[in-house]
Amino acid sequence: MGKLTRRARAKADYLGFVGAREWPLAASGLGVVLGAVTILPSAVGVVLSVVALALGVATFTRDVRLLRRRWAGFEFTTIAAPFPTAELPPPAAYPEAAYLAVPARGTALVSAAIDRHLWEERHTIDVAEEPYRLPPSLKATAPHVLPLRARGRLLFNGPIVGMRGDPLPAAGARPAPIRLHRARFFDAVCSNELAALRITRVDTGEEYDLRKAELTDTAGALRELSGSALADLVGVSTVAFTTDGKLVTVRQSPLNSVSGLLLAPSGSGSLEPRDLRTPEGGPRRFLHTAVRAGMERELCEESGLTPADVRVTKVVGFARWMERGAKPEFFGLTELAVDSAEVARRRPVSGERLYSAGLTLFDVDLRAVGAALTGGVPLSEALPPRLWEDGSLPLLLALRAAAAWQATRG
Repeated sequence: MGKLTRRARAKADYLGFVGAREWPLAASGLGVVLGAVTILPSAVGVVLSVVALALGVATFTRDVRLLRRRWAGFEFTTIAAPFPTAELPPPAAYPEAAYLAVPARGTALVSAAIDRHLWEERHTIDVAEEPYRLPPSLKATAPHVLPLRARGRLLFNGPIVGMRGDPLPAAGARPAPIRLHRARFFDAVCSNELAALRITRVDTGEEYDLRKAELTDTAGALRELSGSALADLVGVSTVAFTTDGKLVTVRQSPLNSVSGLLLAPSGSGSLEPRDLRTPEGGPRRFLHTAVRAGMERELCEESGLTPADVRVTKVVGFARWMERGAKPEFFGLTELAVDSAEVARRRPVSGERLYSAGLTLFDVDLRAVGAALTGGVPLSEALPPRLWEDGSLPLLLALRAAAAWQATRG
């Protein structure tokens, strides 16, 4: 019943999102139905009802034709080429910034200086009162993009949190609060996810490239999150280690919207509005406590662990995922209070079983990986081959950040 319920919810979210933008068509359809229902066995009633029905059918037919014409007005193709990092330098405000490209997985903008700054846990948050709204330039393609991205996947229009600030190092005084906003998952699908598509108007041949229109600032560099118009949903991922030193990973199913069939972090997903509040219901003040709450929630949902099984989680890294509209990603390292045998007996919560194909545990020496990376060894050689070959981009980035933090612990 759980799987059927989630499939029904995904379909309802999809129809609701599209229907909200095509309500005139729905209204016309309702007129047709009402016209048919109101036909009564009286002369006047029959005549009026038939006229109303005929008008409703004509209007509905016209709207269907207009809708089909609009929906056929765009051509979408997936961009298979690697992200053009040479054409989009990192923001000047990002210290020690570099692009990390993983073949067939994606490209991330990383900064060792930003990671080290996050270890200090100094950033506060400020949540906007108004929710995020798609800008007009993205609303036009929203009804077309959603069916394309939903094909073969289960997408839910759940609540998420977006980010309008950059966790940059600040000397001296505490840095300015990071601005967050509430949004819905489909907002991200119809904004950030356009970075992987080439959109062409059929009538004019004009191309819309989100990477140039939305990701590039006036200086020709990658736009900072503070100046973005996208939903920029906040990704949260953590790698958890058992008491006997095993890394917990999640094998993703084909239904995952991103990184299907790959190994994912122990907990991985998006920050949600509930993560912004304490268990007592009060607002969280610090970025690291909200991010950590999201990481541990995802960990428990996807692994079947409980909050009592978690000793501590440390936020260790940050990146921006370029193929997904340069969205922000945070990474953590979790120390568990249970061993690998206990973890192997756990199962994800019912709602996550459609996306998880089970858990896989690995022997990983984080200190050794960190030492190798410090010595200039590429990530592809520092990690065990299976993790590099089958790991999703969030898993690889989380291990990289966790190893760098662990290397400083002595």
